[in-house]
Amino acid sequence: MENDTYPTLSRINRGFSKILEWVTISLMILLTLVVTAAVLARLMGQSFSWYDEVAAIMLAWITYYGSALAALHRRHIGFDTVLLKLPPNLRIAAVLFGEAIVLIFFFLMARAGLQVLEVLAGDTLISLTWVPIQVTQSIIPIGAVLFILCQLLSLPGYLKITAAGVSLEHAEIEEEVETELEKNKDRV
Repeated sequence: MENDTYPTLSRINRGFSKILEWVTISLMILLTLVVTAAVLARLMGQSFSWYDEVAAIMLAWITYYGSALAALHRRHIGFDTVLLKLPPNLRIAAVLFGEAIVLIFFFLMARAGLQVLEVLAGDTLISLTWVPIQVTQSIIPIGAVLFILCQLLSLPGYLKITAAGVSLEHAEIEEEVETELEKNKDRV
């Protein structure tokens, strides 16, 4: 989340955003290649025994990394109309309370994810017996920690915007409307 008040934090956010984008896009490309290869193999009368298992794992990884990226840009589903109707002091308290709940949830998720990894010690994938399940399921604590980090990195900018009474959702909608008006200006 960009914020002129915090230039160093904005630079860190941009760098982190690029890394998360790169990882997410790379996973999407890899998943596309796996699915395409599996379809082509099936058309030629062959079938990969590992395709379903690997594709499902990759989809989960894409979800976790994409979720962290959305948290960094504050693009998760929400409605700030009610929040912005509160007086400024209550508004900030409500934001901090909500952030605390989210952070506690993802802390507990990371902790549970680590416990899951302990339970799965020694297990491997069914179709690729050389791949430990701990590797595939490591995304649970990794994703939770990434989400926490992204929430914390974007919090100062979000607090400033919310304190000023600006809606992230309305600003995004207005930006899209302006872009469309510019595109269609010549058509009228």
